[in-house]
Amino acid sequence: MSAADRPTVVLVHGAFADASGFAGVIRELTATGVKVMAAPNPLRGLASDAAAVRAVAGAVDGPVVLVGHSYGGAVIGQASVGLDNAVGLVHLAAFSLDVDDSCASVQAPFPDSLLAETAQPTPYDAPGAAGGPDLFIEAERFRETFCGDVPVDLAHVLCASQRPLAAVAFTEKATGAGWRTLPCWYQLSRHDMAINPEAQRFMADRMGAVTEEIDGSHTAFIAQPVRTAQFIRAALAKV
Repeated sequence: MSAADRPTVVLVHGAFADASGFAGVIRELTATGVKVMAAPNPLRGLASDAAAVRAVAGAVDGPVVLVGHSYGGAVIGQASVGLDNAVGLVHLAAFSLDVDDSCASVQAPFPDSLLAETAQPTPYDAPGAAGGPDLFIEAERFRETFCGDVPVDLAHVLCASQRPLAAVAFTEKATGAGWRTLPCWYQLSRHDMAINPEAQRFMADRMGAVTEEIDGSHTAFIAQPVRTAQFIRAALAKV
């Protein structure tokens, strides 16, 4: 495969975070010659977020592998529908939705995660969303909920810089499921307190994804970027 034909990895962050969390993964991938870009995820609503990511990924000259963390997994599942240059999907402790699923409904059969307790609505409407509040993780329990395996000082930074998810995005139903036509990979976090690991197993199994389980929190890719970069490179080798 020529350099021009090698897929570009398009990283899509999830809720309560921005793309800076991928810094370690980006360093590891680019050090081995992998082309990487981190697409902005507005976190305002599933359809509009997917459209934003689809536009970015569709403008890449050549094939792309979309990598989504958490809510970003729901976004890449919808963004990849009809995206001609998409050749694979990688999920990092991420949502994978079928048509008419929402991030809320796909978890309903499983015990609530800690996030159900610690995600708090704002007293104001979410700017740029269809209506309703934004959601933030309460500061006192942010590390426990989101990133229990990163250093305390880094957890403070992640908490202070968290980007909220519009609450309507969490209940918006998917209208497409790119995993039905694309090869998929899933890195499951065994100690995840934001998405129940059993819900993750269900979603990975339903996709028929190549699955790896990792001893880590919801943001295991931050704590273990080498392991996650290896997982992504393994996916790249198969598309």
